Amino acid sequence: MNGSGNDGAIVFDDGLADLGPMTDLRPACLVRTGALTTLERIDRTINAPIAGLFVPDALAAITRELIELPVNDAAAALRRAGAGSPEGVLFVSGRCLLPAHDIADLPVGRVIVEEATGHVIAARLNDADARAFIGCWEAPAGATVTRTATPCLAHRPWDVIRLRDATIAHDLALLAHSPTQDLPPGVLSLGEHELTIAPDATVYPTAVLDLEHGPIVIERGAVVRPGAVICGPAYIGPDCRVIDHALVKANTALGPTTRVGGEVGGTIFQGFANKVHEGHLGDSWVGEWANLGAGTTNSNLLNTYSEVIARAAHGRGRERTGLVFYGCVVGDHVKLAIGTRIMTGAVIGTGTMVSRSAPVTDALGAFRWATDEGEKPFRFTKFMEVARASMARRGKEPSAAIEGRLHEIAGASSDRDAT
Repeated sequence: MNGSGNDGAIVFDDGLADLGPMTDLRPACLVRTGALTTLERIDRTINAPIAGLFVPDALAAITRELIELPVNDAAAALRRAGAGSPEGVLFVSGRCLLPAHDIADLPVGRVIVEEATGHVIAARLNDADARAFIGCWEAPAGATVTRTATPCLAHRPWDVIRLRDATIAHDLALLAHSPTQDLPPGVLSLGEHELTIAPDATVYPTAVLDLEHGPIVIERGAVVRPGAVICGPAYIGPDCRVIDHALVKANTALGPTTRVGGEVGGTIFQGFANKVHEGHLGDSWVGEWANLGAGTTNSNLLNTYSEVIARAAHGRGRERTGLVFYGCVVGDHVKLAIGTRIMTGAVIGTGTMVSRSAPVTDALGAFRWATDEGEKPFRFTKFMEVARASMARRGKEPSAAIEGRLHEIAGASSDRDAT
């Protein structure tokens, strides 16, 4: 995070969003919503150190493992944020996908809220109001409230796709000044937008980097294999591999250690996912440790060219997304068999295994085992065997906090219902 002193910002999750399976294992601020996570974007944009986080209690232990900051600790966060000083305490919503550069300059007593919902985007408050604000996340009485109609908060998964082009453009502008190497021999570059290739990244001859419509950032340790085509704007994260002859289309962001092949466009990967074979994936959001089998293909456009109606997750109501192009949401640790077809607007819950000939439509819940014979709970002990094996392939293992949270999501009954 940016700095470690006082006079920083407190980032809070008000619990008013439903981002489906993406927030099963991480708070909203730690979800990758472009090339960066929302917290990274806030940290790099507002030019103030992050002083502490407030997240749902169920995610506090995981968050403490991921971030070396006070988590749900009001006294420590307020102290680091400069409580008691004339400048007041700055709060920023962890759902703020596009933070304004001048948020850090808010005067004391000013609150910015989203006009459509009244949800707080940012606030700078005196000591008493800051302490009262924690936990209720509503503008204090007497505060000066500024309402903005500019969309910047994530409420549902499709909001991330709606703002994807803007968040990726914002992030690439921040990352474009990183150290870079010259264009490697035999690599074809088209267009004039900025190209950043980390000094220790490898781009093989015959790869094509299309900069006609936006910049490309290729991070440290990433490998782009021969014949691959990457169309900017695009982000290839640390230690990613873009497989031979892959087509990575515009507004795609690959989180760390992701493997991608086939055709991918307009998709954000949290990281540590595998989609290395042929098949189309478009306008989608993919969790960590997901594996998409060979030939897996999704639809991101209805045959009627009409607005997509979708659910945030299994069991939620169907809602208008406001989008014509909207693919799917694939949760963490999802495993999809070869030839899996995913229909427009579908969502697949955390830990679900799909191995059936029928397409995935609408929404599948978490920890399901879906075959042509029907759906059953995915036995948790078996799930953990698979999870440990897949994570070990990348030199990782689940922490006690992660395993405990996964067990909570799976539910105590999953061990009794063997598949």
